[in-house]
Amino acid sequence: MREPVSRTDRILDAAGQLLLRFGYRKVTIEDVSRRAGIGKGTVYLHWRTKQELFEALLRRESIALIVRLLERLRADPAEVRPHRMSRGTFLACLDAPLMLALVTGDSELLGQLRDSPHAGQDLVATDQIYDIWARHGLIRTDVPNLRYAMTAVSTGFYLIEGDPASASLDAQAKADALAHTIRVAFEPAGRPSRRALAAAAAEVAAVSDDIIGSYRKWIYSDNGETS
Repeated sequence: MREPVSRTDRILDAAGQLLLRFGYRKVTIEDVSRRAGIGKGTVYLHWRTKQELFEALLRRESIALIVRLLERLRADPAEVRPHRMSRGTFLACLDAPLMLALVTGDSELLGQLRDSPHAGQDLVATDQIYDIWARHGLIRTDVPNLRYAMTAVSTGFYLIEGDPASASLDAQAKADALAHTIRVAFEPAGRPSRRALAAAAAEVAAVSDDIIGSYRKWIYSDNGETS
């Protein structure tokens, strides 16, 4: 009989706590098993290596972030607009230290996880989302190297966290500044139609659901548990 998914989450919870406290390089499988109250051999039944374990942790964190964005998108299709998706992602990352570390490339915390293999699937999904935005007229097509430009702008808002320049602003104000910048620099003038927003939102939701399903299968099914 398969044991419940809660065992997987128990291990990942312990791994997340240790990662945030000590960083990837200093945490061992033995540390994780001790924190989770589970034998080291049991941890290895789920993941063959330390890297696979922490890779699963990052995928689980990604799921939580995507689910949060999907809730906003399904409540209001206008959330599909680039500036609003950027704003929502920024706020979600500020509440998720591991996702913030991944976005900012925090090598001290993440070590080799900074170049996480699951980023490849994220890049494919990002390509799909940019295509959806373009097809529904939600993003400018006359900006050279659009994706690079948007990524560079957005990343700057994450990297400046902790800088004295951001100390006087709360999270909402920072997110509003990011949204305004994306809106002015990268979106067409005027408001998109409700039909375009609804269609784009449905497509982005489908892409997001695919990622969630793939990540859940990788985390749970591949180690003999159900999701």
